[in-house]
Amino acid sequence: MKKIFKYGILSFGSIILIGFLVKGHITYEPFDSEKWKNWIETEETWFLRWDMMNSLRHSHNLKGKTKMEIIELLGEPESKINNNFYYHLGAARRGIDIGTLTIKFDETEKVIEFKVWRG
Repeated sequence: MKKIFKYGILSFGSIILIGFLVKGHITYEPFDSEKWKNWIETEETWFLRWDMMNSLRHSHNLKGKTKMEIIELLGEPESKINNNFYYHLGAARRGIDIGTLTIKFDETEKVIEFKVWRG
């Protein structure tokens, strides 16, 4: 009975994952610092930064990095307000949404939080 339950859960999870992949909601583009920094939003590259976000989050531990390390990795942000950097992510793959990567620094200029805003 336990085997049937285990394989049932695995099968169900696989079906869900395949569904997301087929619908295009899970995207993957390996993070490339130079592509990110030199990105120009065009019809051909609308999704580039969105597609690199998963790779960026998983391959680079942003928390604890200094402002200079973030600038070296991502370039100058599109805007800076107080202790926050804002990077435009371009169009999302669903609907008409666009996004922003917000990186928050503490008083020692180290990353304490980062969020992806979509709207």
